[in-house]
Amino acid sequence: MSGHSKFANIKHKKEKNDAAKGKVFTRLGREIAVAVKEGGPDPNNNSKLKDIIAKAKSNNMPNDTIDRSIKKAAGDANAVNYEFVSYEGYGPKGIAIIVEALTDNKNRTAANIRSAFTKGNGSIGTPGCVSFMFDEKGQILIDKEECDIDPDDLMMMALDAGAEDFADNEDSYEILTDPDSFSAVREALEAQGVPMAQAEVTKLPQTEVELTDEQDIKMFNRTLDLLDDDDDVQEVYHNGILPDEE
Repeated sequence: MSGHSKFANIKHKKEKNDAAKGKVFTRLGREIAVAVKEGGPDPNNNSKLKDIIAKAKSNNMPNDTIDRSIKKAAGDANAVNYEFVSYEGYGPKGIAIIVEALTDNKNRTAANIRSAFTKGNGSIGTPGCVSFMFDEKGQILIDKEECDIDPDDLMMMALDAGAEDFADNEDSYEILTDPDSFSAVREALEAQGVPMAQAEVTKLPQTEVELTDEQDIKMFNRTLDLLDDDDDVQEVYHNGILPDEE
């Protein structure tokens, strides 16, 4: 595959998240709660929960915090029920943006997300208006500095486990899977002691739009910052490329 990787951006996001771990852990806690309610508290019988636990660990969420979140969700019948909602729209230069949220108040969330788009000179679109521009894939990113496994051995390990693609990028290895095969591939690599900087099912853009105009960049960053500050927002996917991400 082409060598384009989001690893530098992932590291940037991690550094940013380190300054706001509480917010990150709150979002992960919501994901854990939803997974427990849907499939039970035992990760061995709940693959979705197992994947979220792996995601939480890659975000440096302590094991005892993860365990407390699972027990709270399993034991509190009166816990707030979060509902999954998704929004699609456009940023500067027609950048495609997908926002996924878990909310207990859809009206509040919709208003906040619409405001984030508007303040960044963007607009909310209709369901499906940009999702066709993304492919849902399992993505595993491995920091080369943390991994001493031979690249060819790592590639064969991933492909044998069911991965679709392997890329040897400048500072990372990237493994892509079909969403249905993601858990099996991640668990196989985990069993082999492969360190993962990120492991999750994500949406990857088929094409990308590079922003060069200073005002466009400012407006796009404003939308992303407002979405990042919203506790209901779980994930933001987009096909924009900023100058410092190249």
